Amino acid sequence: MNTTKKLSSNMTFAATPSSDNSDGLHHGLPVMLQRLFAGIGLLLISPLLLLVMMLIKIESKGPCVYKQVRVGKLGRRFTMYKFRSMYTADDPKFSAPDPRESNREGVCAKFRNDPRITTVGRFIRKYSIDELPQLFNVVCGDMLLIGPRPALEKEVNAYQVNELGRLNCEQGLTGLWQVTGRADTTFQQQVMLDKLYIENQSFTQDIKIILKTVPCVLGARGAY
Repeated sequence: MNTTKKLSSNMTFAATPSSDNSDGLHHGLPVMLQRLFAGIGLLLISPLLLLVMMLIKIESKGPCVYKQVRVGKLGRRFTMYKFRSMYTADDPKFSAPDPRESNREGVCAKFRNDPRITTVGRFIRKYSIDELPQLFNVVCGDMLLIGPRPALEKEVNAYQVNELGRLNCEQGLTGLWQVTGRADTTFQQQVMLDKLYIENQSFTQDIKIILKTVPCVLGARGAY
């Protein structure tokens, strides 16, 4: 797989000269509008959310929604919500992966054949359905619809100084990195794309990313 070629074909989002919007202020789609869209989205997909919760509960024991501390803008910690896609540690079917077999270099480990993932979990991860509870995070003001993905604390603690720049913006549900390859990119490429988004953040770029998100999700590109 030639990830570099794949990245170059999607860089049109930031084709305009850098406006250096890395001042910590929001320059994209208005925050209140994003929260309104998230609230409406939650209402519209509520039957799907209930169905997914039921399927998760039927297949394996444990909570339907998984809570995890993530790092937001300027290092602010918050609780992020996801549908549980893995067996819990006390489940007989649970099997931890070998960290040395990660399919992604850098501080963010990713496993294409993660033995912890349930059957339902594999499907909802493939189509990003597991991320839908984060619409609640958007409504509550923890994150936005568009922005760099909020990282784990252990990942941020391992950042180099030049990688901390990706925290100079509200973290989001989708973003430039998410529509440019996701797990098929290296961590360094993710950092580069996140910084590029922040430097060129605008209303127009946010709209482009939202429109690009739908075919990316349906095509399940870079999702596992």
